[in-house]
Amino acid sequence: MAAPKKGRRPAGGQGRPGRALALILIAMVALTGGMFWSGHTTPRLGIDLAGGTSITLKAEAEPGKEDAVNETNMNTAVGIIERRVNGLGVSEAEVQTQGRENIIVNIPKGVDEKQAREQVGTTAQLYFRPVLTYAPSEQPAPTASSSASPAPSASGATADKGKDDGKKDEKTATPSASASTQGRAVSEALKAPSPTPTPTGSASGGPKASESPKGSPSPDAATSALEQKFATLNCLDPKQRSAANKNAKPADTIVACGKNAIGQWEKYILGPAEVDGKDVDDAQGVFDQQRGMWIVNMEFTSSGSKKFQKITSKLSTQQEPQNQFAIVLDGEVVSAPSVRTTLSANAEISGSFTQKSAQDLGNILSYGALPLSFDTQSVTTVTAALGGEQLEAGLIAGAIGLALVIIYLVVYYRGLSLVALLSLLASAILTYVIMALLGPAIGFALNLPAVCGAIVAIGITADSFIVYFERIRDEIREGRSLRPAVERAWPRARRTILVSDFVSFLAAAVLFLVTVGKVQGFAFTLGLTTLLDVVVVFLFTKPVMTLLARTKFFGEGHAWSGLDPKRLGAKPPLRRSRRVSAPIDPKEA
Repeated sequence: MAAPKKGRRPAGGQGRPGRALALILIAMVALTGGMFWSGHTTPRLGIDLAGGTSITLKAEAEPGKEDAVNETNMNTAVGIIERRVNGLGVSEAEVQTQGRENIIVNIPKGVDEKQAREQVGTTAQLYFRPVLTYAPSEQPAPTASSSASPAPSASGATADKGKDDGKKDEKTATPSASASTQGRAVSEALKAPSPTPTPTGSASGGPKASESPKGSPSPDAATSALEQKFATLNCLDPKQRSAANKNAKPADTIVACGKNAIGQWEKYILGPAEVDGKDVDDAQGVFDQQRGMWIVNMEFTSSGSKKFQKITSKLSTQQEPQNQFAIVLDGEVVSAPSVRTTLSANAEISGSFTQKSAQDLGNILSYGALPLSFDTQSVTTVTAALGGEQLEAGLIAGAIGLALVIIYLVVYYRGLSLVALLSLLASAILTYVIMALLGPAIGFALNLPAVCGAIVAIGITADSFIVYFERIRDEIREGRSLRPAVERAWPRARRTILVSDFVSFLAAAVLFLVTVGKVQGFAFTLGLTTLLDVVVVFLFTKPVMTLLARTKFFGEGHAWSGLDPKRLGAKPPLRRSRRVSAPIDPKEA
């Protein structure tokens, strides 16, 4: 019989188990070190365990569009609000409808309440409207120095970067703050014909009232009302600001308020909307190194680019202030830049932005406008008292389940239970550390269903050990000694473990994709612990069994090892060692 080749390993064998153990130990040390280095040594808790903020929003339809508050629009609003809140780094926020017209938003503790309210309640209706005229909202005395107001482009020099914000031509000076002068400016702007390169022409063509013959003796009722509204509008009053253009349609000529670069309120008359937020493909807040300020960059869709090119082409031929377009967000002017050249691909919003405000606005514009307007009905702080009691009950149940598993392993597997307990400990350490790191990394928050998923994972992990142990015992029952039994049992057990874990992970993935809210926490934790089960069994349990098979206690089948051949009913003769027949002495023969 030919001797086996040197270095050849049995099928399924593992010649160097120390390498696998060293690999998983290094990974555990590195992850633990990263956890302490990040300063987040505990998993982030969800609203049911740590408390948080609960916001109730009520949908409001425009007059004559009461049917807009329907299931489709409400579900769309839920999706948009959820994406906005997730944009803040909160993955455990709960957004759901309540009744026909209410939406409940639950945000875990640790999120800025004011920022969250702005994100969930902002409708984000974005329009680009041509500026017909504007004036400072403050009412200074009618002196020569107060006859001109600051240029609105100072609040957002977006389309014309070469403009000198500090110099203004006298022809482009805005009307005086006096009501009579403002009224004359309004009349001239509204009576101007459709877009022609005249100082008083509306870049958008103006409202229908502009089609009346030039020099008409008196404006129509709508123009007169708009003049009066513009003259009396006080942008310093929050109520007047919010009511200035409430329920206005995109095709309407409106009055609106906005702040300039130095924080002063200005009031505008704006023409019909030429471009809206649906034409924006992407937006994000970035820092402009050249100007040293935060801005919001916007990229348009293909149709939006054509619209933007059309309006900027018209405006570039006008003079101040009709060469400006106002970027209106939820009825308020956030920027009013001037246009000197035709633009099409993108635009930017600049002004008195901080990093937070620029990124928040980019987040809102990226995820789209809400199909409905919402009024904040209530903002309440949710305590963790009830969740704490439920967590305590869940942990007690988990501890009882773990104790029963340990008792079963010790009674049935005896010494092998040590391998199972060490593997469970390794899995628990990896699970805890990874959950702690995922909190600041992706906003993962541990809620009650996630805790349930971790408890269920105890059974999945223990099941993998039992499959392997039983395969080893089957080999011993066939008469093999422990060392070959460990190696021959591994390929069969490995296939069973992989199939079982694949089914569990697939179920967790499907559950995560088709559900929302807390159930996703359960699915995520179940999927994570299933993957860790594979890692622990391959890199810890199997190498440890290979090493223990070389010891006398397990290798010789001690009664308390759990691998005693007699107790297992092994078939004789036992193949623990081969007896070498003594050579026959020729003399005796």
